[in-house]
Amino acid sequence: MKQNSIPGKKIICLNRKANFNYFFMEIIEAGIALKGSEVKSLRDGKGSIADAYALDNNGEIYLINSHIPLYRQSSYNNHNPKGDRKLLLKKKEINKLIGRINQDGLTLVPTKMYFLKGKVKVELAVAKGKKLYDKRHVKKTRDWNRERARLLTKNNK
Repeated sequence: MKQNSIPGKKIICLNRKANFNYFFMEIIEAGIALKGSEVKSLRDGKGSIADAYALDNNGEIYLINSHIPLYRQSSYNNHNPKGDRKLLLKKKEINKLIGRINQDGLTLVPTKMYFLKGKVKVELAVAKGKKLYDKRHVKKTRDWNRERARLLTKNNK
């Protein structure tokens, strides 16, 4: 499967569990405020947003529980690997997201972290959590599609 490649876009990390655990309502791109050692660590391709989520704090949105490992060559001015990181959005977008978060059952989940023209960006999804029966349905359809593809390739030979 060919992936859409935008010139100057390098994906750092993906949140593969997010698509399985949530229904996405809307997807937004946001910048992220980082220190130099964090950016250098991300340039090495390290970082994880698997358990991360975003919350509002005094009218600003922060990325919680994202992990950017320590940069080995940085000495005394290294960063906190599990620290909260501020997301850079316009005030109108922040107010819109806070309104959506306060609705019943909606949350902000990061789906992708990438470099775009040298800047680190985070793709956020306004999402609603899936119930157990929704997850079972997704697994069932995935298995059926896999089996159908096997049968079709077997019959075409």
